[in-house]
This record gives sequence, structure tokens and C-alpha cells, in this order.
Amino acid sequence: MDYLFLFLGLALLLVGANYLVDASVAIAQRAKISNFIIGLTIVGIGTSAPELFVSIQSALTGHGDIAMGNVLGSNIANVFLIMGVTAIILPFEINREQSRRDIPIGIVVSILVFLLANDAIIPGITENNMSRIDGILLLIVFVIYMAVVILKKGKNPKEAIAEADEETKSSLAGKNVLLLWGIAAVSLAALLWGGNLFLESAKTLAKSWGMSEAVISITIVAVGTSLPELITAIIAACKKNPQLALGNVIGSNVFNLLMILGVSSCIDPYKLESINMVDYCMAILAAVLMWIVIFTFGKRKFDRIEGFIFLAIYIGYTTYLLMR
Repeated sequence: MDYLFLFLGLALLLVGANYLVDASVAIAQRAKISNFIIGLTIVGIGTSAPELFVSIQSALTGHGDIAMGNVLGSNIANVFLIMGVTAIILPFEINREQSRRDIPIGIVVSILVFLLANDAIIPGITENNMSRIDGILLLIVFVIYMAVVILKKGKNPKEAIAEADEETKSSLAGKNVLLLWGIAAVSLAALLWGGNLFLESAKTLAKSWGMSEAVISITIVAVGTSLPELITAIIAACKKNPQLALGNVIGSNVFNLLMILGVSSCIDPYKLESINMVDYCMAILAAVLMWIVIFTFGKRKFDRIEGFIFLAIYIGYTTYLLMR
């Protein structure tokens, strides 16, 4: 039954997130809110909704390792698994803006989370935790990052508007407003219930397998909540538009570290017990290797060789986790 509840919870998370975004976008467009704002807020938050709900519920129930492991594992899977698979299907270019701004920011933010979470590296402190001060700092950095993104998009208004129009297409556009609110409410309930079901099942399975919550969250929980990005990336590559995959990965990784960890630790600070240095280093390595790709083999191009290397790293790390 735990396996059934795990998959049921994951399905509720993914379907709930999808319909909540679609309904919210349609409602916001009815309220005459610009697609640009909708894309930055509703769509941006919605794509990471599964990770957000799982991490918040983990923090509230005192399972900090799952909250942190979910985020670290999602970021590691986004880079090594999703980008690796995408590049194997179809190599793609890395544009100048991503290589100069977004990827370096991802590296800095990964190192920042490592420093905030590892309090025990300071003499006299024996416990690692994410405090409210840590959460507030991450949210401040997130606001600054979003301000930089908005200012950058403002320099190319036509391009920004076209991108926003593409991002905010909703399958529920034109539906009755009351129906849209009803779908949004049901989707939110599905997210809450699915997140709780998925989390409880994962914890039970971790105990039955003799695995730590950190390992179960970095593997099953993280890959499960990253499925939307994986599916989007594979579809984009098959449609010969793999550049979309890179944008999703970079944006999702920064959002996960700053917004999700920031919100979850502000709501309820938590201790970190079984997340170790290797896990943080893998998240940092993922961000660094994404930058190194710019200068190796095809310049500013993510090719198949790098895709196979990334996928091999992910398989090796997962094997290490299972042995741990």
C-alpha cells in the first residue's frame, strides 16, 4: 500500500500543480493582469509547486532532511539527469545571457546554501540547521534576483512580451470564472493531500528499506517532484527546441534554492541530520559543471559527449546514495 500511496501522492502533486497553474493563469488573464507578471509569478511558482509543497510539509512536520534533500536532489537531477538526457537526444546552444548571468548566479546560490546549512563548520556549534534568519536571507537574495531578471527583460520589451505570451498559454482559457475558481480550489486540495501522502509514504518506505530520510528524499522524492521538468525537457528536445530545457533547469534550480528553502525555513526552522558534505558538493558541482560546459568541446554548446558524462555522473551518485 505504501508503494501505491507513493505513486498516488505523486500523481496528485503533478496533476494538481498543472491544473492549478492553468486555472490561475486563466483567472489572472480575466483580471487583466499582464502576461509578463503572470509568467514571473504564477508560472514561475507553479512549475516548482511539487517541490514547494513537499518541502513546506516536511519542515512543518520536523523532517528537515527531506525538505533540504528534496531541493538538493531536484537540482542535481535537473542538471545531471534532465540536461544529460536532453543533450543526448539533441545537443543545444547556451546563450550569452545564461552563461554570463544565470549560470554564475546558480553557482553562487549553491555555495550560499552550503554555508547557511552547515553551521557545524563554525567552532563551538554542533548542529546544522536552517533558521528563520537563513530563510529571510535567501528570500532577500531571491527578490534581488527577480529584480535583475525584470530589469533585463525590460531592455527588450518586444522579446519579453512574446516570451510571456508563449509561457502563459492556458488550456482553460475562456472557461467560466466560477469553474476556474473551482478547478483552482480542487487543484490546491490535490497538492496538499498529494504532498502529504507522498511524504508519509516516502518516510515509511525509507524506514522499511533501512535508508535515511536524506537518501530517500534525494532519490525518489526529488526525481518524483522533478518529473514535470524532465517531461518538458524531453518533449522540447524531441520538438528540436532543447534550449527551452536549459532555461527551465536554470530557473528551477535558482527558485528551488532561494524561494523554496527560504519559505520552508521561515515557516518552521528545521534541523539537518543526515544530509552530508557529499550531497551539498554534488549540488555545487552540478552548477559548476553547467558553467564548464560553455568552454569544453563545442564552445557554448551542450553536446552529446557532455550529455553522456552528466548522465554517468548521476548514475554514479545514485549508486553511491543507495550504498550509503
